[in-house]
Amino acid sequence: MAAHVGVVAADDPRPNVLWLTSEDHGPHLGCYGDKFATTPNVDALAAKGMIYRHAWSNAPVCAPARTTLISGMYAPSTGAEHMRSMVAFPTGKQMFPQLLRLYNYYCTNNSKEDYNVTSLGQVWGDSSNRGHWRNRAPGQPFFAVFNSTKSHESQIRTRPHALVHDPADVRVPAYHPDTPEVRHDWAQYYDGVSAADADAGKRLRELKEDGLADSTIIFYFADHGSGMPRSKRSACNSGLQMPLVVYIPEKFRALRPADYQAGGATDRLVSFVDFAPTVLDLAGIEPPAWMQGHAFLGPHAAPPQPYVYGFRGRMDERYDMMRSATDGRFVYVRNYMPHKPPGQHVSYMFQTPTTTVWHRLFEEGKLAAAQEAFWKKKPAEELYDLANDPDEIKNLAGDPAHQEILVRLRRAQQDLALRIRDLGFLPEGEIHSRSAGTTPYGMGHYRSKYPLDRILEAAELASRSDGDSVSPLVEYLRDEDSAVRYWGAIGFLVRGETAVQAGQKALVAALDDSSPYVQIVAAEALGRYSAEVERERALALLAKLSNCQENNVFVAIAALNAIEAAGKLPAAMIDVLKRLPAKGPVPDSRYAEYVGRLIGDLGAWHER
Repeated sequence: MAAHVGVVAADDPRPNVLWLTSEDHGPHLGCYGDKFATTPNVDALAAKGMIYRHAWSNAPVCAPARTTLISGMYAPSTGAEHMRSMVAFPTGKQMFPQLLRLYNYYCTNNSKEDYNVTSLGQVWGDSSNRGHWRNRAPGQPFFAVFNSTKSHESQIRTRPHALVHDPADVRVPAYHPDTPEVRHDWAQYYDGVSAADADAGKRLRELKEDGLADSTIIFYFADHGSGMPRSKRSACNSGLQMPLVVYIPEKFRALRPADYQAGGATDRLVSFVDFAPTVLDLAGIEPPAWMQGHAFLGPHAAPPQPYVYGFRGRMDERYDMMRSATDGRFVYVRNYMPHKPPGQHVSYMFQTPTTTVWHRLFEEGKLAAAQEAFWKKKPAEELYDLANDPDEIKNLAGDPAHQEILVRLRRAQQDLALRIRDLGFLPEGEIHSRSAGTTPYGMGHYRSKYPLDRILEAAELASRSDGDSVSPLVEYLRDEDSAVRYWGAIGFLVRGETAVQAGQKALVAALDDSSPYVQIVAAEALGRYSAEVERERALALLAKLSNCQENNVFVAIAALNAIEAAGKLPAAMIDVLKRLPAKGPVPDSRYAEYVGRLIGDLGAWHER
């Protein structure tokens, strides 16, 4: 172990960089004007540093957000957008601590990683609960991460818990029902934020004790929005906005941006994809051109960007696809699978009392419109004005007065998808199968393997329910590319019963498609909206594809989701499902639990 050092050597003028991170909390801090919050340590840091009013995590859940953070690339461009997935890191590229280490930075992570990409070589000098700047060589600059888990979603539901914050004083957002359970969860959430603040305070004291406070640039931020339902896992502002406080000491004032002011705030738009190039720039290292983010601090900081972006893919055992963009005031959300409700039954989310009471009140018909939207189908597009609607409950997408804003943000979102070669338009299993011999990122840049222009065109049309004609969907089902056919089938699901009946012949033919993912979507459409003969055939096919020992895990997960969406099942089908194996071959252990969870959910659903 290297000796403990207290100062940066005079012959190495580069700054130290310290990240103090926490989990699952939004800008619910005193320095952001939240009077209910108790966060003295971060507030004190903000009093001498600066807060960012519009910072997004890009993903509303940890693993894809951290994957974006560590790579400087949007997770959808690397095939890593799905929660707890695993794909190969792009060839010839490195996680940014590896680049820092090449330039003699001592890099420690204490201690969560949770990346959805395999690393190439050693990333950290130390990634463990022992990681600390105190273990570096004398005079060596450091980049250190200390992560607090005390505000994590799991802490909201830990019982027994003696509340510190009074539930009576909680502000319940308009999308949540005002019940004792919800108030208790919000109060306990604030307790967790205070605990994370205390962890940050401990590290700040250590930095001061070691004489390093004047030579260290400090970031405080969370990994996405609050762990409460409809924040976490939702690609809107409540799920993506995080606190970000940055302190740059006087010694490194040359690295401060023009808008830096002690105790101030900036409206500059930043997101996780920008953090890797920013830290490299602060360390005097030119960010590589392949990084998709923009440095917002340092001598080569990029000009302010007009938008930041969000994304959501599979959350544990449940598939969905959302993309979002904001200019700081308006938030645009694009739902490519609007037939799926935001509140799908993610087992982990349903462990929170707020989720269960909220869902029960929905089933009992006791919710206001803003509260029941979480449990209903989504619109294809959403647009919210944060200045007048911070809870994002009034959708302005259909308002004639806001069409110019809608079109502008829609175009920005589509342009990003094309620029980064967004792989989320493929079924998850095809991200892997099309990448044989290369990486998902590499595959995405071969137009013959991934004709994104045509796939995106199909996804845009299919995911909108406007228009009566099913002719374009039928044509998509005949396309040579399976992803175009996949979106053609989704188009029937989005439009519902009338469209399925009109396109029944094409959907029945799609049950024999060469792609199991096209088969699954066609079978779900027929299972939900067709006559009994076609429904029985469709359900039988889904049951066959649900066997994870005979099919890959991605096929099984998709098929089981489709079966649940089909509604009540015949008794013989339930018997088949009960005999399905819960475990099978998986490409990585991160996928191992999902099939079992879905089979359990189906059993519970049909016992009710």
